[in-house]
Amino acid sequence: MTKNELRIIFMGTPEFAVETLRALVENNYNVVAVVTQPDKPVGRHQTEMQPSEVKKYALEQGLPVLQPEKMKDPAFVEQLRSYKANLQVVVAFRMLPEVVWAMPEYGTFNVHAALLPQYRGAAPINWAVINGETETGVTTFFLDHDIDTGRIILKKHFPIPDDADVEYVYDGLMHLGAKICLETLDAIIATDGHPKTMSQEELSISEALKPAPKIFKETCEVNWKQPAKKVYDFVRGLSPYPGAWTTLVSPDGKETVLKLFKATKTTLSATEPGHISADKRHLYISCADTLLQIDALQLAGKKRMDATSFINGMKDIEKYFVR
Repeated sequence: MTKNELRIIFMGTPEFAVETLRALVENNYNVVAVVTQPDKPVGRHQTEMQPSEVKKYALEQGLPVLQPEKMKDPAFVEQLRSYKANLQVVVAFRMLPEVVWAMPEYGTFNVHAALLPQYRGAAPINWAVINGETETGVTTFFLDHDIDTGRIILKKHFPIPDDADVEYVYDGLMHLGAKICLETLDAIIATDGHPKTMSQEELSISEALKPAPKIFKETCEVNWKQPAKKVYDFVRGLSPYPGAWTTLVSPDGKETVLKLFKATKTTLSATEPGHISADKRHLYISCADTLLQIDALQLAGKKRMDATSFINGMKDIEKYFVR
């Protein structure tokens, strides 16, 4: 089998997926069509339609783009079938019905931003950092009936520095994902569509499986009654987006949402969890064991700022607290 004989349909939506699609195009793989989410309404009046990052790139390259509302729509399924693809590649897309993932003769493989079977789910990068992992990676696997459980083709590891936030890990895995996709395709070509795989049940896992569920606003609220290391990892695991948040309470009881983007661990003794202390340049919030230094933050309705700017703009900051 050659690259030309391997007819690929690519499925993905965000920037993370564009890097892999770009790698396919620039390395002359035969991408016959691209599937992505429908355009979304944006703007104050929701009248402007915003295409996905994958759609923008696909159109620049002259690739056909399909945007089904429902993946089981018979018209979409027939349209997909008309491209006669023998393989589908999925990166950061949505759950596919069997009628779609089982369609090509060589199946459908996914590029997942974690070392499966750990961190199955929608937000593996965030949860790896939130949980204080020192390593993550990318995995390619063939889709089956359940989410992120299919047979593994390849894995690549990626270290997570202690001071790294989600943006750093996202960028690293985005490029690593493109690389592992090409290696997976080469393995499929070399074996006429039947690369060596491993069942996830065969892997030796020394610890309980950690899930990576979708993140919602309530997921991002800080619990100050935890050790500072836990809060530190939580902040960087949600930075810069969607952002960890807490409720800032003024001396007169007024409440304001405060987002936290960067913090530094300290060895300073804690007081009551949520208690605020400060000097001219440093802002501290007490956790269960030590103080956490807050370096970058944002009040609701304001711009992101450093701790010094925040302190200078707040009168009697030590009379405030967070909860």
